[in-house]
Amino acid sequence: MLNNKLIAKVLGSLLILEAAFMLLCILTALYYRNSDFWPFSISFLITSITGMGMVRIGRDAPTVMTRRDSYTIVTLTWVTFSIFGSLPYLFGGFFGSAPIWDIQSHLSITTDAFFETMSGFTTTGASMLNDVEAQLDTHNAMLVWRSLSQWIGGLGIVFFTIAILPSMVGNSMKVFSAEATGPIRSKMHPRLSATAMRIWWVYIILTVGCGICYALAGMDGFSAINYAMTTTATGGFSIHNDSIGHFHSASIEYIAIIFQFLSGINFSMLFMVIAKRKLSSWKDFMRSEKSKWSEFFSNEETRFYILVVFACTIVITLILMLSNGYQMELAIRKSLFQVVSMMTTTGIFCDHVGMWPHITWMILAILMFIGACSGSTTGGFKSSRALMIIKVIRNEFVRMMHPRAVLPVKLNGKAIHSQMVNSLLAFFAIYILTSLGTIALMMAIDIDITNSAVISLSCMSNVGLPLNELGPDMTWSALPIWTKWVCTVLMLLGRLEIFNVLIIFTTLYWKDN
Repeated sequence: MLNNKLIAKVLGSLLILEAAFMLLCILTALYYRNSDFWPFSISFLITSITGMGMVRIGRDAPTVMTRRDSYTIVTLTWVTFSIFGSLPYLFGGFFGSAPIWDIQSHLSITTDAFFETMSGFTTTGASMLNDVEAQLDTHNAMLVWRSLSQWIGGLGIVFFTIAILPSMVGNSMKVFSAEATGPIRSKMHPRLSATAMRIWWVYIILTVGCGICYALAGMDGFSAINYAMTTTATGGFSIHNDSIGHFHSASIEYIAIIFQFLSGINFSMLFMVIAKRKLSSWKDFMRSEKSKWSEFFSNEETRFYILVVFACTIVITLILMLSNGYQMELAIRKSLFQVVSMMTTTGIFCDHVGMWPHITWMILAILMFIGACSGSTTGGFKSSRALMIIKVIRNEFVRMMHPRAVLPVKLNGKAIHSQMVNSLLAFFAIYILTSLGTIALMMAIDIDITNSAVISLSCMSNVGLPLNELGPDMTWSALPIWTKWVCTVLMLLGRLEIFNVLIIFTTLYWKDN
């Protein structure tokens, strides 16, 4: 059965880590001298004490981790992080307050706080705060916590821990597989912790570079830090109501496009491009650079990602110029921004997309579903899976004409095992069924078809679109309480890719053998 002591030890260590992040917000509150100090201080004490208690319980835990333990640890980690991460919202009263006997109000407040936190860690970006600038005015520490939660969740909570505390999870590939995104896990180093550290260095370099570029383009330091974290995490949380559009700056929009796009590429591929190599001469350097870029662009998923972004941008640009009268540069910038934002599942807007022709909505919805590359910070179905589905369909057409043909599905020149193809089709089926089931559920409580589809796709793909951008005016906070809980479950399913969570609720999972 489950190694309960080991699970307690790992969760306790992760809570101590979360408390350390809360400490950063306490320091932010002290720097800006605002009222966030006490909510974060209380949350820090509760989180750290609970974490140390759980570590003590698991101090003599055996270090052997089974696959069953890994799935349990990953799922419980995301739930536990979200529970304790919601404490600052509750103690700060950001979603209201109520008398102790008003159970219904307390349930609503707790639901909103948990929703906001889960949306942050899963990088969904859907918010219960209808007016961020008014509700979090002067609450700099809370703004940092929202951005930080997305940055932590961008590559994965457990993956972050493997990088800095490899011994805590036994350097287990099982844990990485339970949390990593996409059908194919790439390794750059025999030791998982070394791979994790290298990928996190790429993530940090992107974040710092993004922040510097934002500052040079005119953002103040506080805004640059927050937007850099949420841009590279492809999360979508913002410190302004109209996000990047608040600055009315073409240069800032182009910077956002570049770093969202880069964050949508497999981080192993990005590491390969920027990695340093020991070279003896200029010719070796040029040969090495040529080889790296050749390998980068020969990757089929990367090429598919670039091609889809390029093609959809051209189509929407032409539509905006012909239907809405946009000038060429404006049409290219706005269409490219929205295409990259949707495909990387960042979900932010820089224009009034609700005024665009409806065909553009359909294109953006398809991009939201597909998502960017595996091994990136993005959500969605993933480009590698979409590419494999296309190849499966193509093979079926060929097989109709040549019934005896042996047609393996290949990716990057390598045949994909039939077991992986079966897993792909099963994942596709359950992804579609879950999305359609959610749409039907939302429509059953009289939510219109447009918002029902947006809610389902936003949560499953971790996009977090503002509901009032398309269709009838609605906000996430206006949803019924039980619907919000359904949405939080969908966010978790989308982030951990459905099967890794649902496996816990099967009878097979709990059998001894």
